[in-house]
Amino acid sequence: MQKTQLFDLDGKVALVTGASRGIGEAIAKLLAQQGAHVIVSSRKIDGCQEVADAITAAGGKATAIACHIGEMGQITDAIAKIRADFGKLDILVNNAATNPYFGNVLDTDLGAFQKTVDVNIRGYFFMSVEAGKLMRENGGGAILNVASVNGVSPGDMQGIYSITKAAVINMTKVFAKETAQFGIRCNALLPGLTDTKFASALTSNDSILKHALTRIPMRRAADPSEMAGTVLYLVSEASSYTTGAAINVDGGMLS
Repeated sequence: MQKTQLFDLDGKVALVTGASRGIGEAIAKLLAQQGAHVIVSSRKIDGCQEVADAITAAGGKATAIACHIGEMGQITDAIAKIRADFGKLDILVNNAATNPYFGNVLDTDLGAFQKTVDVNIRGYFFMSVEAGKLMRENGGGAILNVASVNGVSPGDMQGIYSITKAAVINMTKVFAKETAQFGIRCNALLPGLTDTKFASALTSNDSILKHALTRIPMRRAADPSEMAGTVLYLVSEASSYTTGAAINVDGGMLS
């Protein structure tokens, strides 16, 4: 009996934002392992190049591109470079995000609010628009938005971040409905507590971590690699009839 090819990404070009570490790095490495040429993207080229080098050293295909998705010009420049270098884009993983403020919602300042909205909503939206146009030209593709369980159940002291992640979940449904006619699917991953530098405000504080774990039936934080398998499913042919879905990978927190 032949093994399934449903998760085979040979010949695919995949862009992963926020891929220099954490969940994004784990996703980039798994997509490359499955045969995709992965464009490793983040704000700083050095971190991207390290991940791209690790992928190529392991026998995969990768290219590093710096892109700060909070800057509109950098989004259009990145997609233009992908168009010029590859002529297509099959997979977009919107993973880059920011969470600059940790505190009571009443003390949120305008700068933190604007930065969070610019990256987590505007950045995801226009990256999807520009990538979606390129996908439409080539007959389709898959967009995967990394949202958060906070978009369903707001995180303590993470008000504006939680609000933006709720917007990402709805954005996913909007793109799923309006781009299906072009062969584009759009789904969302909702990670629970994951042991990354991004989540260090939670995982590095023993009292906060202990409280957070009481809400998780599996009683532990996830490793970043535990997010990548769901992403692989959602961007591969294994999920060819799945669009507009938001899948919780949270150790049972939202159960």
